[in-house]
Amino acid sequence: MERFFEKISFEEFQKDIKNDKELYDSIKLPERKTKYSAGYDFIAYEEIVLKPNEIKKIPTGYKAKFLSDEVLMIFVRSSMGFKYNVRMTNQVGIIESDYYNNIDNEGHIYVSLQNEGTKDFVIKKGEGYAQGIFLKFLTCGDEVINERVGGLGNTNRKEEENE
Repeated sequence: MERFFEKISFEEFQKDIKNDKELYDSIKLPERKTKYSAGYDFIAYEEIVLKPNEIKKIPTGYKAKFLSDEVLMIFVRSSMGFKYNVRMTNQVGIIESDYYNNIDNEGHIYVSLQNEGTKDFVIKKGEGYAQGIFLKFLTCGDEVINERVGGLGNTNRKEEENE
């Protein structure tokens, strides 16, 4: 199996974003810009305006499928941090392979950005605002493994229910 990005279903798009088939159809999947780019740029499907000190949770319209020993790490585009002081609120997004098609949201990936600058920051439709990088990871052999039970923030739900 190869790794890939795909759109969430239109039904999920309607639930999470809006009932607009034309907007849904206009979503461009993440893409690498050059031969040696490590990251896949997340492309804005509509204009995003961040006012100073504002935080926005941005639904991407994407989900990703990849191998179980891989992780998708999401970072803000470097120039946004350096030039405009725009950051991801969690600094680095971590998406595990079992997030794909989870029962809560199909694995819909969100990016939360904060404008810590002094001016409005505008991401135009069609511009990149984050980048996803797939990486292999290692694990310990003597650990207790729980199954994912839902979407964003649900990795520990079973442990919390048992307490």
